[in-house]
Amino acid sequence: MPVSRTERREKLLRAAQSAVMKHGADVQLKQVAAEAGLTPGAVLYHFRDIQTLLIEANRAGMERFYDARLRAIAGIPEPERKLVMTIESGLPVDSDDPAVKLMCELGGAAARYPAYAVMLTALYDRQVAMYQVILETGAAQGVFVLTSPSLTIARNIVALEDAYGYRMVARHPSLDVETTTELICDYARAATGHPLPRPVRA
Repeated sequence: MPVSRTERREKLLRAAQSAVMKHGADVQLKQVAAEAGLTPGAVLYHFRDIQTLLIEANRAGMERFYDARLRAIAGIPEPERKLVMTIESGLPVDSDDPAVKLMCELGGAAARYPAYAVMLTALYDRQVAMYQVILETGAAQGVFVLTSPSLTIARNIVALEDAYGYRMVARHPSLDVETTTELICDYARAATGHPLPRPVRA
């Protein structure tokens, strides 16, 4: 049965993710092609260059860490629950999480590849704005008493997610998802003046 163009592109995206895990962000076109069982020319039929392919391969992770998080909390009225759920969903599922590994690799190569820097900066800014809305809504409702401007707290939470996420995929022995979620929530409690419900996974 013939493979559709969409199916072929999906296969290439998975191959690109796998190749980055093996060879790093400087992975070559021929390495991705070998992973997919195709020729380099066949890869270029679908993507104009290796950087475009890697950016597309990272989009699923970006959707997961922004759009999917917004959808998950959309129907929840309590800002304290929204905050905890958002923190829980911002970390790797485990030390082998491919989406987080890919973002770590691309982040390390951002100085060499400006397109990666633009993409990851945009994700960071969107995540910060997402947290700002939660924090400011909670403050307006009298639920939170913010100890710093919402922008400062939001930036710190996203930075903690990034730092702990990196340490998790680097296999730090004392940082699993439950421990890390609680560590970030501990900061959020101090920053919001709210005890916050315990994380579900902690």
